[in-house]
Amino acid sequence: MSIQKTRIIAKILAVVMIAVCLAVSFTGCGKNNTDTIKIGFIGPLTGDVAVYGISARNGAKMYISELNAAGGINGKQIEFIELDDKGDPTEAINAYNRLVDNDEVVAIIGAVTSDPTKTVAQASQADGIPIITPTATHPDITLNYGKNIFRSCFLDPFQGSTMAKFVYDKLSAKTAAIIYQTTDSYSTGLMQSFTETAQEVGLTIVATEGYSKGDVDFKSQLTNIKETNPDVLFVPDYYNNVYLIASQAKEIGLEATLIGVDGTDGVLQLDGADYTVFNGMYFANHYSTEDESELVQNFLKGYEKEYGTTPNAFATLGYDAAMILCAAIDTVNKAGTEITNSAECWAEIIEALKATDLECVTGHITYDENNDPIKSCAIITVKAEKDADGNISAKYELFGKY
Repeated sequence: MSIQKTRIIAKILAVVMIAVCLAVSFTGCGKNNTDTIKIGFIGPLTGDVAVYGISARNGAKMYISELNAAGGINGKQIEFIELDDKGDPTEAINAYNRLVDNDEVVAIIGAVTSDPTKTVAQASQADGIPIITPTATHPDITLNYGKNIFRSCFLDPFQGSTMAKFVYDKLSAKTAAIIYQTTDSYSTGLMQSFTETAQEVGLTIVATEGYSKGDVDFKSQLTNIKETNPDVLFVPDYYNNVYLIASQAKEIGLEATLIGVDGTDGVLQLDGADYTVFNGMYFANHYSTEDESELVQNFLKGYEKEYGTTPNAFATLGYDAAMILCAAIDTVNKAGTEITNSAECWAEIIEALKATDLECVTGHITYDENNDPIKSCAIITVKAEKDADGNISAKYELFGKY
């Protein structure tokens, strides 16, 4: 074959390739899929805190399903891509990289617990992709890791401080003890905020005991606490450790009123647990099933119909996170911007998130200068009892909002 014929064939092939590329771009098969809007989710769907990740995922998925059924965003369906971080920071980073590099999402809901979320927040700074965590409450997440991170939950300092004021003002407690996980930023941050506010209001901390991740025997620490005879025992940890601590406190005869935080939500979902160990406990939470607002009650009915169970606060916050994020994306789209996984689009979504002014299931939400929501806190008490036949009944009751 002559050189001239070779060049002619090469030109023809080049034209064909250009035509193919143009066809691909017009059918939405390139970097920015025009048929759907991809939103990622990162959370623990397996592992020790899976009840949180599954609940948050279910809530977010439920809102997106409702939105898709109503036509999506400007006719485009939301594609919800969920990845399991197992509650582990390294797994969370792997999930983040996959969502951004492979799945090419336009935004991310997650992670769920504080340490994985902090790691994802740090990694996201170079990209600037909009992220909203439903439930990670550690202050560093929004304060120290850039302007692309938002949340639908309140912060640890807020709930730790609120519980110290609550036990002093409403329970008339004079003394308090604390048992916390020294290797977890969520638990340590709550211990610190509770302690600081206790000093301010005049609540005396008579004992502070720590334990490490993976510990299951807390009797030594609880025995030390019992000797100080505190009015209340503050347990800032997740539901599985809260149950072990509550059970062992009862075994040794520690009679202090148990005080918890949002991580306590889930204790009534432990299979085979003796819920009576929680009777009379108070904890901070993001919402109450007893809230009579139409938005809350419609959410409850929809969630129970979809998943066959009453939603905990993590499900509610997942729903709110999806609502807030999708509202911001819709705002950007209505302003004439095509929703793509590009830095320019991400920046516009972030600005729309900052301007959020929505009535959500967990309350009315706007954002402060650190992208933290301005909202109230619900105080929940646990009512549990065992009848003559050994059957246990237990429920949450709303004490009040603060």
